[in-house]
Amino acid sequence: MIISASYKNDIPTFYGEWFMNRLRAGYCRMVNPWNRKQISRVSLELEDVDGIIFWTKNIAPFLPNLKEVHELGYRFVVQHTINNYPRALEFSVVDADRSVQHLRKVSETYGPRTCVWRYDTIVMSSLTPADFHRENFSQLCGKLEGVTDEVVVSFAHLYQKTLRNMNWAGEEFGFTWHDPDADEKRALLLELVPIANVHGMQVTVCSQPDLVVPGTNEARCIDAARLEEVSGRTIRVEKRGARKECGCFASKDIGDYDTCPHGCVYCYAVQNRNLAQRRYHEHDPDSEFLYPVPGAPADEPRPDPQRKLFD
Repeated sequence: MIISASYKNDIPTFYGEWFMNRLRAGYCRMVNPWNRKQISRVSLELEDVDGIIFWTKNIAPFLPNLKEVHELGYRFVVQHTINNYPRALEFSVVDADRSVQHLRKVSETYGPRTCVWRYDTIVMSSLTPADFHRENFSQLCGKLEGVTDEVVVSFAHLYQKTLRNMNWAGEEFGFTWHDPDADEKRALLLELVPIANVHGMQVTVCSQPDLVVPGTNEARCIDAARLEEVSGRTIRVEKRGARKECGCFASKDIGDYDTCPHGCVYCYAVQNRNLAQRRYHEHDPDSEFLYPVPGAPADEPRPDPQRKLFD
């Protein structure tokens, strides 16, 4: 079984203590995100875990834990988003140059095949037009050369909560945005491909097979083949993503929606930042659950124990 930690929230940045407590305990419990009633137990025992995919925008707070994860015998891949967007789009994301340094440290310590860069989600706006993306992507590629051999890209999936958050941010911070048609998206991707290739990276497209253009491949964010190479052992899991457009292999995600306080307005996993911040403050690192079981009393928000994350 491959563990995904987590495409629903940033466990390495905000929930690292909880994750390590659960890894040492050998299991965690999960609440069904759709009915909030069904509870399941997920084994985290070494013999049951083929590998771990960490999803993050700031691996720095988790670096000491990553060392312990490796020493315990678990193998992993880090899917690290670095967009270098304006604060109006990403309220609380760590500076891109520091993220590059931290991901480079992971690559140097555990090998470049453990690292995948995500330039994701591509947002087309008056703050981030096509010219911005061409220049921004080129600069980041240069800084990440040798750190990874893959960059995953996608354009915004416009769910109702994403539309609501993007429209609110546009009004609040005075920018406009639009969802490009497929031809405009493909045209931009065709320009990004040679830039990535020059720096030794393959562009892969996440969950949008209709946007796969020459020079790109379909992304496998949960990639059994990459994990096999990292771990040195065969992994037998079927190819089955979280949705029909997804090219991933089967995994068990142990995150929870509406718990990531990064404040990215294009995020599909958060209804609103205040809710995510409240849930983050309410979480108990010693709990079996990442977020309290439904019906459990909610504490008043406490001071942020990771307030130095972005220092």
